[in-house]
Amino acid sequence: MPSVSAVRVWRRECMIIVLWLALCAVLGLTVGYVLVALLLGVCAYLGMQLIYAYQLHRWLLSDRIEPSDGFGAWQEIYTELYRLKQRNRKRKKRLKSIVHEFQASTAALPDGAVVLDSQGRIVWFNDAAGALIALRSPQDLGQRLANLLRHPKVSGYLASDTEIGELEIPSPVNEDDTVLLRLIPYGNNQRLMIARDISEQKRLEHTRRDFVANASHELRTPLTVLRGYLEMMEEEAVEAGALESWHAPIREMGEQSRRMNRIIESLLKLARLEGEGLQQRQEHVDVPTMIGSLVEDMRRTTAGATQQITIDTEAELGLFGRPGELESVFSNLLSNAVRYTPDEGSIHVRWWREDDAACFAVADTGPGIEAEHIPRLTERFYRVDPGRKSSSGGTGLGLAIVKHCLEHHEGELDIASTPGEGSTFTCRFPAQRALDRRAA
Repeated sequence: MPSVSAVRVWRRECMIIVLWLALCAVLGLTVGYVLVALLLGVCAYLGMQLIYAYQLHRWLLSDRIEPSDGFGAWQEIYTELYRLKQRNRKRKKRLKSIVHEFQASTAALPDGAVVLDSQGRIVWFNDAAGALIALRSPQDLGQRLANLLRHPKVSGYLASDTEIGELEIPSPVNEDDTVLLRLIPYGNNQRLMIARDISEQKRLEHTRRDFVANASHELRTPLTVLRGYLEMMEEEAVEAGALESWHAPIREMGEQSRRMNRIIESLLKLARLEGEGLQQRQEHVDVPTMIGSLVEDMRRTTAGATQQITIDTEAELGLFGRPGELESVFSNLLSNAVRYTPDEGSIHVRWWREDDAACFAVADTGPGIEAEHIPRLTERFYRVDPGRKSSSGGTGLGLAIVKHCLEHHEGELDIASTPGEGSTFTCRFPAQRALDRRAA
């Protein structure tokens, strides 16, 4: 609804038009040409309106030209537009101040920040980004970032429409350093890319892997000697043997030495997976046959167990991957299910296709796991009490190995568990790795 002042302005403008035409009519009567006088009056009025409109247009195009005060409704229009322009100037000053503060704060960040438009072109970047990924100002502004970062994975990463992700690339400044890129979408199809130097973190991880691998390797020799002597002592600790009175402690030492050997083997395997896993040869794997063999081996090694193991596999569904790592995934999940499922319990092993992806699942009727422990199950040596104690014989490294193997196959591990009812561990492999032998 128009305001009272606006109604008053236009009412006054209508009165001015009526009075002007009346004056023209009177002059026309005086000279005897009423229609001519009215036509000239209308043309004069329209000419004045065109002059004021021209002045307004020039004023809007340039701040240097000030319009005249105007007459009638134009005076009100000029006044309101002048107020609006002043408010816009103040708003622009505030926005400019905010932009300057944002740029100053991001320039002080140790991480690189790059603003990209919807086409992947560089709009702005801070000094840290220039130092980390070799960007130059103003030469690189407006350039496509994918053309400046010459790495095979960068183009696909920037073109991806998926949710926020991360990418590690060698630093364009120094190939021995590593830069972590992270894209954050915002605004109208714009994105903020954060670049972080993780070289020191990578070096620390490499040092840790080397230490674990070397320490585990060095421990194998003395542990082998100890196990040899303990096996000899176990033979003498039987009934009527020379060490019969030491039977219990010698048996306990033997079990712990064997467990220590399994831990060392698992640590060495983890070190190999972290260091050389991606270099292993990949091939077509007959997963149903592999699962059947593992289950049979599990039944033979646990001949005294009374759990019921059932298998449900799609015989024609295979997988493209590393056979050794896949066997580690399946065997670790199977051994965990057997270890924690009580007597007379059941274990269901399944291999099937789901939405073109390949899935492997092991469901047991064990004690189950509380929800707060599930996110940490793949951590090294993490245990859930009281259901999963070290006395059960596990190394605490099985699920960590599973996690690393799945990462090498672009897979993921899903854990569903209900305390008192059991757990289901599901591995999902991407569709591009699923193989249907019927289509071959």
